[in-house]
Amino acid sequence: MSAQPVLDFHMRLAPRAGARERLLSTLEDCGLQRAVVCAGGTMDLEALSRQIVEGGHVKSDADNDAVLAACQGTEGRLVPFFFANPHRAPGPYRSRAAAFRGLEISPAVHGVALGDPRVAALVEVAADFAHPVYVVCLDRRGAGVADLVALARRFPHVSFVLGHSGIGNIDLYALTLIEDEPNMVLETSGGYTCVAQAALRRLGAGRVVFGSEYPLQHPAVELAKFQALRLAAAQWRQIAWDNAHRLLGEEKQ
Repeated sequence: MSAQPVLDFHMRLAPRAGARERLLSTLEDCGLQRAVVCAGGTMDLEALSRQIVEGGHVKSDADNDAVLAACQGTEGRLVPFFFANPHRAPGPYRSRAAAFRGLEISPAVHGVALGDPRVAALVEVAADFAHPVYVVCLDRRGAGVADLVALARRFPHVSFVLGHSGIGNIDLYALTLIEDEPNMVLETSGGYTCVAQAALRRLGAGRVVFGSEYPLQHPAVELAKFQALRLAAAQWRQIAWDNAHRLLGEEKQ
């Protein structure tokens, strides 16, 4: 397993001095070849954790400029995703979409339901640029996995990535909800090994991608999760490399 190349499909760039260098150093330390990078630090973590439990939202923008700048000069090693703010019109995303490789929408941060027309307008831009759409769902009306499934059905030609193994760390029900949706894949950060194992059995290795949620979770922890599963090399190759490149439109990498 360790000999296989790995693309981490979910890392964040913290809005702090030296964040890019620490991210690149972490890739080296963990033997990761590439990473999808999205903005972090949109709001204070204490406030975010309270907001996830009690509800609420912010209307602030993520620092997409910093992400783009961090990814430049890495020869494709860092892959930039645009963190959209549904409280704004999709114009800023559309005008810069060609510089990015995917889209993230976060009900936890911005509080806009996945069935909201403002979210659909962002996904329409993603469709135009062949961007995959990354979403972390919540146990909240309008932000659940079933809501993401409904959105994915409206855009069957867009690839949707369900982040963090669904809701919580033992969301086997999420697998039931997305099992028959061919344009949906599971990103496995945060979930228990039993969820990753069930995802492989029910979705197949072709619909699972490795991610870590760095810097909140160290990639070594998520790598250890898959090491414990003792996967066949071909399965790990799909999860750690091939599927991510397919989502990015780089199947021949």
